[in-house]
Amino acid sequence: MNTATKLSGFALGLAAVFGAAYGIGQVAGPVAPAAETSHDDSGGGHAAADGGGHADPAGPAEHLPGGLLVSDRGYTLQRVAAPADEFAFRVTGPDGSPVTAYDVAHDKRMHLIVARRDLSGFRHVHPEMAPDGTWRVASPLAGPGVWRAFADFTPTGAEPLTLGVDVTVPGALTEVPLPAPATSTTVDGYTVTLAGTPQPGRTAELTLTVSRDGAPVTDLEPYLGAYGHLVALRQGDLAYLHVHPDGAPGDGRTRPGPEVTFFAEVPSAGAYRLYLDFKHGGTVHTAEFTVVAGNPGAPAGDPPAVPAPAGTSTPAPTAGADHGTPGHGHD
Repeated sequence: MNTATKLSGFALGLAAVFGAAYGIGQVAGPVAPAAETSHDDSGGGHAAADGGGHADPAGPAEHLPGGLLVSDRGYTLQRVAAPADEFAFRVTGPDGSPVTAYDVAHDKRMHLIVARRDLSGFRHVHPEMAPDGTWRVASPLAGPGVWRAFADFTPTGAEPLTLGVDVTVPGALTEVPLPAPATSTTVDGYTVTLAGTPQPGRTAELTLTVSRDGAPVTDLEPYLGAYGHLVALRQGDLAYLHVHPDGAPGDGRTRPGPEVTFFAEVPSAGAYRLYLDFKHGGTVHTAEFTVVAGNPGAPAGDPPAVPAPAGTSTPAPTAGADHGTPGHGHD
């Protein structure tokens, strides 16, 4: 995604050398208090309320991580009526009309990420847009629960944005505890290891190494213009960051594995869930990790931070670090 900045929210996914060729991503500010969201109780793909979280009464919310707002800089994310097996939405612009012109960012004009609020479910899909500005995709909402849908895009002539809306899928629900922090995980027969620890307010290098059957994978395939995509979601408010790794396929220096390196700066101490998308054997796989920034001994289930009292100012970004637009981590 052409997001010159995305956990601008570590929105609770990281290491994609948010610097170099794709930029550095940062989530700025303390954990935002949970907004009084307008949940869509109509199910996985039916019509929903326009809202999903936060209003935009004063224009840009530079202090907030990506994905916490349903409306920002005049752009608003709106659910659209659709069959139960489909997810549909539109983005309206400052003039109130549906936006139909988007820049292509990493091979796509729209990236839709959905995650259940207990972080037990995650999907990254790419809707198709109709001429009237409505985006549609087979519903990525896998089962009952409250989900957060993140639309990650760049309107032509405007800055990259990540807007979010809550969607409730009815049904019996058992909340899943956040898995314990770990430096290794397996998915589809692959083992992915994580080296590096995120640090609040400082840029940290995160390297993910992919192996299969004990052998390093050295032929990762390009996926959306990169060898890996990392989304980070902060436990509690699901502040969002989508980043891409250092370098790009075909640049003469970036190897197709086994290592994919990212640089990330998270805004607060606390627990984060990382989601690494990588492609091998013609299939996209997603490896998931829980990491704890700040105090490594803090239980993963603890809140990431205490919300700032009303009226207090937001800490400024680390001096000298150009981390770009909140919510984005690539350009």
